Amino acid sequence: SYNRTAYAGASTGKQIVTALIRETRKYECSGKIERIVGLNFYSALIKNKRCYGALFHNKVTNALEPIYADSVVIATGGQNQLFGKTTGTALCDGYVAGELFLQGAVLKNLEFIQYHPTTIETSLKRMLISEAARGEGGRLYYLDGDKRVYFMEERFGEKGNLMPRDVVSRCMFELGKPIFLDVSFLGEETILSKIGEVYDLCKSYLNIDITKESIPVAPSVHFFMGGLAVDKNHRTSIENIYAVGECASIYHGANRLGGNSLLAAVHSGRVAAADIKANNNENEIESFGDYIEQENKTLNAMCQVENGKSPIAIFNNLATIMKSNLGIVRSGDDLKSTISVIDEIIESSNEVDLSKSLSTYQAYSVRAILTLARAMATCANERKETRGAHIRKDYPDTKEEYEKCSLIKYDNGEYIVRYEKEDEICW
Repeated sequence: SYNRTAYAGASTGKQIVTALIRETRKYECSGKIERIVGLNFYSALIKNKRCYGALFHNKVTNALEPIYADSVVIATGGQNQLFGKTTGTALCDGYVAGELFLQGAVLKNLEFIQYHPTTIETSLKRMLISEAARGEGGRLYYLDGDKRVYFMEERFGEKGNLMPRDVVSRCMFELGKPIFLDVSFLGEETILSKIGEVYDLCKSYLNIDITKESIPVAPSVHFFMGGLAVDKNHRTSIENIYAVGECASIYHGANRLGGNSLLAAVHSGRVAAADIKANNNENEIESFGDYIEQENKTLNAMCQVENGKSPIAIFNNLATIMKSNLGIVRSGDDLKSTISVIDEIIESSNEVDLSKSLSTYQAYSVRAILTLARAMATCANERKETRGAHIRKDYPDTKEEYEKCSLIKYDNGEYIVRYEKEDEICW
């Protein structure tokens, strides 16, 4: 009933990113930071659970290069690649979280995935129809013949269209009908001044004039509450590695409020930076020469594979499985089937053919991304209840015994899950 968030029309996210980029370039021009392009993360440089920097793949030389550091901050977003088209960019693919998981990092709350109820289909991704559209009075409905049925209002009353994202998404899913969002009655002046980006979006991608026509909408994966487990200072379970933004799991628990973008995008980075400065994490020089040499050999061997599997085909298959079985409503049978299928794909993931890849990065990222997907399915299967964004049709009730965060670690092919208080990040 109250306006509680700072926003910039319907383009808040774009404005946050624009401001961050502007500040970053300012620091770069003043010589305070160095921006290095042409490198992709390969792995962390870790000895005895302590990080000494990271190893990167150079796209030009096709070699692995180390960058040593006193601290490493992971800011790689959510794991959209696992689900194919989402509201986020596919460049946020989950590889870094998956690789760090294989290297010993603990992950948290992977089963909690937020679906945004109002998105539209485009050739590359699902585009978000901002909550601002419903905040201004937009109404969801489906057609029963020629009659509009405003199902959220019928079920929850006058404020039904403003119910939490998981509630609206579940209602839309259970209806199984085409759903529309109508804002036309707001009038052209209000639409253009308050939700002008929504107008432009629908005009550009759907050729719809929302001052006269309704928007066809459907739920889509939008935000991952789960990710790298961090403490209140954004430290991960590996010393000297921090995680900030959506790749870190800390603020949102089993669900997430709209409007919390600033918390993840800005506050988490400030907290991590302050902790790094306060602790002055100075590393002694360690040699990783043997490790780097071995990983270069592994990468070169991958480049020689012929008649192997296509990473694109693997990722498309994975997205189909994940969208089907880790959707808005899940079941134990589907989750167990998902785990079994992903295990089979992982077993053959060393047979990736680089010639069928868009890049070397795409080829070597397959195993870690599959492993992350397997961990997510495992966490969803282990939580035998319904809570927040995790809905189990075979366990429809919330259970007190699960009123904790899930933690998962990888140990020689074993995926080990336990439940702990929110401030726990490791065993």
